[in-house]
Amino acid sequence: MRVFRYVVADVFTDTPLAGNPVAVFTDARGLSDEEMQRLARELNLSESVFVLPAEAGGHARIRIFTPGIEMQFAGHPTLGTAFVLAAPMQLIEIRLETGAGIVPVALEREGPRIVFGRMAQPIPSWEPYREEEALLRAVGVDRSELPVELYDNGARHVYVALGSEDEVGRLRPDLGALLELPAVLGISCFAGSGSRWKTRMFAPSGGVAEDPATGSAAGPLAVHLARHGAIGFGEEIEIFQGAEIGRPSTLYARVDGSADKIERVEVGGSAVTVAHGEFRLPN
Repeated sequence: MRVFRYVVADVFTDTPLAGNPVAVFTDARGLSDEEMQRLARELNLSESVFVLPAEAGGHARIRIFTPGIEMQFAGHPTLGTAFVLAAPMQLIEIRLETGAGIVPVALEREGPRIVFGRMAQPIPSWEPYREEEALLRAVGVDRSELPVELYDNGARHVYVALGSEDEVGRLRPDLGALLELPAVLGISCFAGSGSRWKTRMFAPSGGVAEDPATGSAAGPLAVHLARHGAIGFGEEIEIFQGAEIGRPSTLYARVDGSADKIERVEVGGSAVTVAHGEFRLPN
């Protein structure tokens, strides 16, 4: 039998059984693509990560799977993997090779324990979302307070701005209709002001009805807000997500640069290890 060990970490929280869980298979050598997908489906978390030897100058290469698809990049799996791998390696920064390039994660420690991580995310591209009317109808709202735009940083998210946090909390989208929309992984609905923002993210096309914490959407949200004047470039925002599904999460995001040139997108948060396990598969 082949043995594959994994660690489960709750990400974008410092409280066990909150945040967004991710399974990190710390040595995925010997697993086929199909086996990785089936393991992700078996665990049925938002994402599972499979760690492989580095190929492009990082500390490790990672592959990220939802229960339904492989992703080029995702935020909470990258941050969670950084916590899992960097602890025994005693690193203050770990560089993880993703399908969207190398993502460096700077780590803060209290004694031997990692307490916070900040990842420099791929800078997203963006464009108007062409199916705005169908999207708003599926979400169940009449309009967006900001332009409805599609961002791509290795994951594709479209953003809908609502008038209040309460309106975000009351959303009951038509997931079947969202599933029919083209060229989108996640639909991020948000409201807030200043440094405080509330989000909910629906991703039925990735096999996840609602995500507890979406790191890959947090960076583009900061870009979206800064581009449209809701926050300043260089200002850090605090994002609250997941309360409606019993997994409260807190993410931090900042974008440096200007509307003409985005220089850096950074997303941070905490993580805590909650479980260890192993799969035994036949040769």
